[in-house]
Amino acid sequence: MLERVKSALVGLGAGWVLILMFGLSIISVAVMLERAWLFISLRDDIPKLMRDLASLLRAGDWEGARRRLEASPSAEAAVVVAGLIEAPKGAAAAEEAMAGASALQRTRLEKRLAFLGTVGNNAPFIGLLGTVIGIVGAFDELAREASASSTAGASATSAANVSATLQAHISEALVATAVGLFVAIPAVGAYNYFQRVVKATLANTEAVGHLLLAHLKSPEEPAEPAPAPAPISKRAEEKEKAPVSKRAKPEPEETEREEAEG
Repeated sequence: MLERVKSALVGLGAGWVLILMFGLSIISVAVMLERAWLFISLRDDIPKLMRDLASLLRAGDWEGARRRLEASPSAEAAVVVAGLIEAPKGAAAAEEAMAGASALQRTRLEKRLAFLGTVGNNAPFIGLLGTVIGIVGAFDELAREASASSTAGASATSAANVSATLQAHISEALVATAVGLFVAIPAVGAYNYFQRVVKATLANTEAVGHLLLAHLKSPEEPAEPAPAPAPISKRAEEKEKAPVSKRAKPEPEETEREEAEG
């Protein structure tokens, strides 16, 4: 089993690893350029956008605020436009609309970044695999030459040839590790930079969205408490203190009846 695996590795060689690394490097550079172009095209002066939006909202010019946001190429403006469209339905509807638009923008900004992260994390291991295959091939070649030299008779020339062959194979094997690092380092750097840009964009989106919600959510006036009913004892005292003229007088018929009986 071991001999079969060794024969397969030696038969394949490390050449295919170098070809794979070369292809991954080309794709990585293409992704970096595409992402950089996207982020540059979405760039805008966010503080100025927030000042203009706040002025228009304070003035009650909702249509002007929408035009100002639609004129901006930024992802922040695209998210707040979604909330502004739903603003007539209330602050809750606008907030939900902005949450959905923010999720779509995040997916758009993070597109293909996973590929850069994967290449950056795994390219050194792929290069190391090529190095291991190359070293296995070098020692296999060394074993064959040593066997041939022992059969034909050892000499200083044959030993030198074996040493030179071994050094050549090992140096070629180490090239795969170097290529893997060469591919991984730019990919990791670009991935980290683009992730910071995405986080900054989402933070700006949240800030502009809260500015819109601040104008949609007005503080509710507290309800005035109903006056408490007067206690029974107090009402009885007020009734006793009422003037006699306001008390009920006996009817004339009842007064005459009482005098007749008397």
